[in-house]
Amino acid sequence: MKQLPSIISTDPRDNSPEAAELDEGADPSEASEWRDFVVDPAQHGLRLDRALAALVPEFSRSYLQQLIEAGAVELQGRAATKASAAVRAGQAGRIELRPTPQSQAFRPEPMEIVTVYEDEHLRVIDKPAGLVVHPAPGHWSGTLLNGLLALDPKALLLPRAGIVHRLDRDTSGLMMVARTRAAMDALVALIAAREVDAAIGRDPRNRLRMAVVDLQQHAGKTARTLIERLDSEERGCVVRCTLETGRTHQIRVHMASIGHPLVGDTLYGGTPAAGLARQALHAFRLAFVHPVTQAPIALHSPVPADLAEALRAWGLDYNRA
Repeated sequence: MKQLPSIISTDPRDNSPEAAELDEGADPSEASEWRDFVVDPAQHGLRLDRALAALVPEFSRSYLQQLIEAGAVELQGRAATKASAAVRAGQAGRIELRPTPQSQAFRPEPMEIVTVYEDEHLRVIDKPAGLVVHPAPGHWSGTLLNGLLALDPKALLLPRAGIVHRLDRDTSGLMMVARTRAAMDALVALIAAREVDAAIGRDPRNRLRMAVVDLQQHAGKTARTLIERLDSEERGCVVRCTLETGRTHQIRVHMASIGHPLVGDTLYGGTPAAGLARQALHAFRLAFVHPVTQAPIALHSPVPADLAEALRAWGLDYNRA
């Protein structure tokens, strides 16, 4: 078995509320509320969107800008459609507060979730390819989070329904979910403690991608992946990747950086092959120390049918992982 050099590289800081609210839009089919307001002297001379951000703090400025452009704001009895318009102290107005898709996202939605381990503290699930983990622009429903809220009523009491790490939508395999706040805090600390050396960050040429970056020139976080070749043939190979950090798209970025993008990973230069309609990535093994009992736990997930068929088509051995 040939072992490739471990890859060092940094993760973007793209989990901010501002990033989550991009393209959130208003849904006029939902019930709305008109709220009256009067411009305070402290807001005199401010842009309309800035003044509203202070007057209606539960909505983001970006969303308030969308409401202004949609004609949902009135000032002195007339529609105000320019976010940059200056307001004056004492002006009276009203705003139609329309629910955002984001505000409607955290709803229980029954779905089939395969659980491979469960106790009172945590759950490990086997995520299928195609399932989005968190609600986000374009996917405000039908996510794993929605399913967890329906599966376990206690998940409503936890941030992100207890999700402490994630897999990309088209990646299949094992994911750990906390069931109590104490377990969640311990698992988050456990994952954070794995931080090691070097760097993946937002690709400066394409904001939809991540890339290996120079931390002296670009923002990011260190990342390390150990890659081992298990079997190969002319068209491709089977590799086992061991993560020492958990960064956005880490395996995908690191494989692409050494000239071996994942089959089907078109975002990072991979090409569809062997009938695969998604990136060839599966989280087959998850090992950790239980955050409460301190017992060592190691779990496995069988290779899903689409990956197994693709590997058989190329005559590759995937049972050595």
